[in-house]
Amino acid sequence: MFTGIIETMGVISNLKTDLGNLNISIKSSLTPELKIDQSVSHNGVCLTVTHINANEYTVTAIQETLDKTNLGHLKIGDKVNLERAMKLGDRLDGHMVQGHVDQTAVCTSIEEANGSWVFTFQYDATLNNITIEKGSITVNGTSLTVVNSKQNSFSVAIIPYTYNHTNFSTFKEGTLVNLEFDVLGKYVTKLLQLEKKD
Repeated sequence: MFTGIIETMGVISNLKTDLGNLNISIKSSLTPELKIDQSVSHNGVCLTVTHINANEYTVTAIQETLDKTNLGHLKIGDKVNLERAMKLGDRLDGHMVQGHVDQTAVCTSIEEANGSWVFTFQYDATLNNITIEKGSITVNGTSLTVVNSKQNSFSVAIIPYTYNHTNFSTFKEGTLVNLEFDVLGKYVTKLLQLEKKD
């Protein structure tokens, strides 16, 4: 379980395919504090640390993960948002994030707004995920508040601190991002779908 508050960014240092899997090596200031078998969120995807070497560690993404996230599009030198699993008893500064990406979205516009930025994303609405105004959304592992919610798109406002301490600063129109929708909203949507079937 995560909070969506990004601790730091890592840099992709190596990518190696192994049958249908992708072994991803990351250089990060967090590496000395990590342990084998530890869960770490990478752009919102919960992955297990499998190898540690000095300031570099490795995780493995299976084909299912590669199909549903942007991890299969990573290149050496790319920056990824990193967060370790939350500790019981800590403050929950973001919202409850599972590290299970629901689908990807495409950045369709970036607008400067008097010292902040408004990013708009479009996603496939046929997968029955929804956003609501002032609701929570996780974009590349970052806990954010939805503005301008529509059927297949939404916007988020990014303050300078978030812009400078996450990979939002690397986004352009067309950038593919990972989305995890609010877990409460997912349960409500599922219940409504079940009621329609009855």
